[in-house]
Amino acid sequence: MRIAVAYDNGNVFQHFGRTEFFKIYDVENQKVVSSEVIGSNGIGHGALAGLLADQGVDVLICGGIGGGAQAALEEAGVTLCAGAQGDADEAVAAYLKGELVSSGANCDHHHEEGHTCGHHGQEEEHSCGGCGHHDQEEGHACGGGCGGCGSRPTLTGKNVGKTCRVHYRGTLNDGTQFDASYDRGEPIEFVCGVGQMIRGFDAAVADMEVGQTVDVHLMPEEAYGMPDPDAVFTVEIAQLPGSEDLQVNQQVFLANQYGQPFPVKVTAKDDTTITLDANHEMAGKELNFHIELIEVK
Repeated sequence: MRIAVAYDNGNVFQHFGRTEFFKIYDVENQKVVSSEVIGSNGIGHGALAGLLADQGVDVLICGGIGGGAQAALEEAGVTLCAGAQGDADEAVAAYLKGELVSSGANCDHHHEEGHTCGHHGQEEEHSCGGCGHHDQEEGHACGGGCGGCGSRPTLTGKNVGKTCRVHYRGTLNDGTQFDASYDRGEPIEFVCGVGQMIRGFDAAVADMEVGQTVDVHLMPEEAYGMPDPDAVFTVEIAQLPGSEDLQVNQQVFLANQYGQPFPVKVTAKDDTTITLDANHEMAGKELNFHIELIEVK
């Protein structure tokens, strides 16, 4: 099997019709055995679908895509998995595990050349398609679910705006470890103070010295916020392709109509409906971090 990913600097490119590069993965026995990056040599969904067919591609993983492109891929015999975002290699790994659910065409007919579009799906259109696995190895300190921290006052500190590399260990109040870069053997890298990390983590690093370690205790307001009851929603299984295979307590990504993913957890399911919780798994929890600043660039 050959899988192609619309590719841009390691990530899934979000505008299929303007894709300049594809990363092609050769798969045997559900494992990637080789990969290469190729140029698209043109834009537009018709030309791109033809290119993929010529390359013997069986599956395309991409971000935003329109109905015309989807039809062109179907005609070329290429299976579509749309709505993906983030690291390309991780997206392929999720697909091979059966954890990547396609959103289908996620752009209206005015933008079939690949611009993701539509109204704000994450908050107003929960019935849009989904994609992705919940595999945020470094996600417990990331800023995606920090409960609206972006509206708070801007952080200050000598490291704000600079690229920082840190090791960290995160624990709950009972001592349970939920994440640790030490265990992975690789520090995380982020730009301090721009929202890539939860606010309390950013604030702890803002004035640290290289080589310094700190221990911080964060209330939910400085971490992932409190659970939002409006983030729990029920949809018809028929309206969410791929959801028929999901199980209670499974965590996956849905994609809004911009092709932007957000993680959800399956909390209930019957023959016709599925209930999903978009609150971060750490919402409402007090968190403790041991942080070591390795480098500031």
